[in-house]
Amino acid sequence: MNKLSSFKIEGIEHKVSFVETIEVKEGVVCDVYTFPDIPQTDLGIISVSPGCSTPLQKVLGGESTIEGFISGSGTLTITDKDGFSTQHLFYDGDQAQQEVKIGECMQWAADSDSILRFYELCTPPYEDGRYKNLPN
Repeated sequence: MNKLSSFKIEGIEHKVSFVETIEVKEGVVCDVYTFPDIPQTDLGIISVSPGCSTPLQKVLGGESTIEGFISGSGTLTITDKDGFSTQHLFYDGDQAQQEVKIGECMQWAADSDSILRFYELCTPPYEDGRYKNLPN
């Protein structure tokens, strides 16, 4: 897949610089980008293979974690601190994003017939320890 040269946040186009591609787990790949003009935020473009899911992760830190749908079809499940889960279903053509707060858990799952693509905006930029992978 082609690497991005820019990314739109709240209607404003920002230049991005590609950093690296990380295999998160089998079937989940993340392209990491920085924003030269907003160094306090970074961007992950994540691709999830058909029938696969991201790790179940609890947000432990950071000021803001924004999850946004790009393409394909699948589900984002967010579980709040009280254990209440909300499923957000996404299909091509949808444009939506969700903030995931500290203490909440999240997991994306691709439908069995679709590659799911989504973005993650982290402020401050992602560092190890921001999320804790949990057993499914």
